[in-house]
Amino acid sequence: MKRNYSAFAEDIPPYSGPKAARETYADLKQLSAIPGHIYTRLELQILPGQRRFSKMPWLVPMLELLPPMSISHLKEWGLSTIFVLAKNYNKLVHVWESVTAMVELWHPQTNSFIFPEFEATILLEELEIMLGLPRYQRGEESAISYTVEQINSWSILAYITTKKNDLYSMTSGMHVHLLPIAQWITSQCKRKTTNYTTIAKAAAICICGVILFPEADGAISFGNLSIIDSISKGMKIGQAVLGFLYAGLTSVALGGPFYESIVALELWMGMHIQFRAVEDPKTECKTMLNHPLAYVGERLHMSTRAWCKMAQVKGIQAWRQYLRSLIAAEFDMRPRFMHGRIIHLPQRAGLALRLLGNGVLVSYNPDRCHLQCGAARTVVPLLSHFPPIQERKRGDAQDERDMHSAVVHWEGCAISAIQAEVEEDDDATKEYVEALKKLHPMGGNI
Repeated sequence: MKRNYSAFAEDIPPYSGPKAARETYADLKQLSAIPGHIYTRLELQILPGQRRFSKMPWLVPMLELLPPMSISHLKEWGLSTIFVLAKNYNKLVHVWESVTAMVELWHPQTNSFIFPEFEATILLEELEIMLGLPRYQRGEESAISYTVEQINSWSILAYITTKKNDLYSMTSGMHVHLLPIAQWITSQCKRKTTNYTTIAKAAAICICGVILFPEADGAISFGNLSIIDSISKGMKIGQAVLGFLYAGLTSVALGGPFYESIVALELWMGMHIQFRAVEDPKTECKTMLNHPLAYVGERLHMSTRAWCKMAQVKGIQAWRQYLRSLIAAEFDMRPRFMHGRIIHLPQRAGLALRLLGNGVLVSYNPDRCHLQCGAARTVVPLLSHFPPIQERKRGDAQDERDMHSAVVHWEGCAISAIQAEVEEDDDATKEYVEALKKLHPMGGNI
């Protein structure tokens, strides 16, 4: 991967100001005014098909055969939480009604959820902590996982097999199939071979493909294969995972295919909206028993002995009504696991951050979500002059410049520690809420 940043710093186009941003990209639109948005298409069936996100009978048996040395490698690479989630994947129960109602509030221009009194999004730091991924820190830009070159899937898979027939069975089009890789792992484990690192790399493809990059049933793209392959080299994949999640949310919000890390989304919803930790609960929260938090909640100061804040919300209509009228006081802005954490923010207007990945460059706007970042609500920010999602063309000179431009913005980003409490000015908050109404129709159609 080419990582010579300084040579490209001078090529970054200057920010032309908010007027140019408004002229280049449309003004912020109300959710109901965005063409094709599912906010007003309540009859549209967006839930996954029968095979998408289906249980995978090969996954758990393969993981149970992994030798301890291979599991140690996965832990060393920062995949302990992903391994636990994958091992319990077939037990997870997704509440599709809540996910659907949540996606209906996703704004494709801002990459955030629009509520009556505030905006919220999945922060990079939240995602890294929830999923136990290695955390990015400013100054580690050379460790962000992406490539500007064309990806040869066969060369990545060469450590598994060099037989053409096997490689043909593992790949088709621009995707890699996970089942043949799992079958290879099973064969190696049953034969008690000692190539523990290779087995761990192959297992990483399977568990990350299922939990982090579920693009199709049992398959991942070449771009995400390359991201996963970089984990064993010490690269940070959080931006690629979050960018993929944002892109998936935008796709389904506009009536397109449903792909994203549903596990990551439900972990985030559980921490902010659904559950609240209780010091001494009397009973176990049955609602959480098959929720992803039941398996990885300890690191987030959460257990199945928690209080379900919306146990009474049942069905899609109730979820729509609940989320479309959600106020700031009912949203856990700064969960306990985020207190004191350092987060990364754009340095100033015009130096927008973008999430780097091998498929797309995705606009990242944490500064829009004031309360989540430990700041008081002031103004609704203008759009960046960058598009919300920019398709990449690896191997192209302009793409290389765009990627290095994005890296330089991370090099110069601001950092802030999240405080547990935030003091707000009532007048400023009222002005903010009034401005936000232009994006989120109060009440809406249910």
